[in-house]
Amino acid sequence: MPTKQSGKQVPGKRGKKTIARNRTARHDYEIEETFEAGIVLTGTEVKSMRERACQLTDAFCIIRGGEVWLVNAHIHPYSNGGVWNVDPDRRRKLLLHRRQIDSLDGRLRTKGLALVPLEMYFDERNRVKLSLGVGRGKKLYDKRHDMARRQTDRDIQRALKERSR
Repeated sequence: MPTKQSGKQVPGKRGKKTIARNRTARHDYEIEETFEAGIVLTGTEVKSMRERACQLTDAFCIIRGGEVWLVNAHIHPYSNGGVWNVDPDRRRKLLLHRRQIDSLDGRLRTKGLALVPLEMYFDERNRVKLSLGVGRGKKLYDKRHDMARRQTDRDIQRALKERSR
């Protein structure tokens, strides 16, 4: 449903706008559960994200002192930021409910689980959100099995497409 502004519906203003995706996360981890978290940013970082300048490939999340932190996420400096630009590789605090943080902390103490950032996006109200996944690292044979399954699915789709012509 389109959003409303002063009583009128504005078409095309709904949904989320993706800023960055961590494509290697689903390849390297078997994601069990996902969470949506807010992120504490400065003004120039948000303007930089509007230019679509963000990188999540090597990023990960940690829990320290009852707070969740995003580490190694690179947000390029804003082109017109000047002295207000901050360090592009700094740690950024994530905003989650206390119960969520406590349950995540308990689960991450289990061997083999990790908190992985999956996607960064603007939500319906143009706030920056981060999709987090609790994942277990895949072994090499799991990755091979997934690649073989994807290949067979592609072959089946091709055969069905040729058959329907």
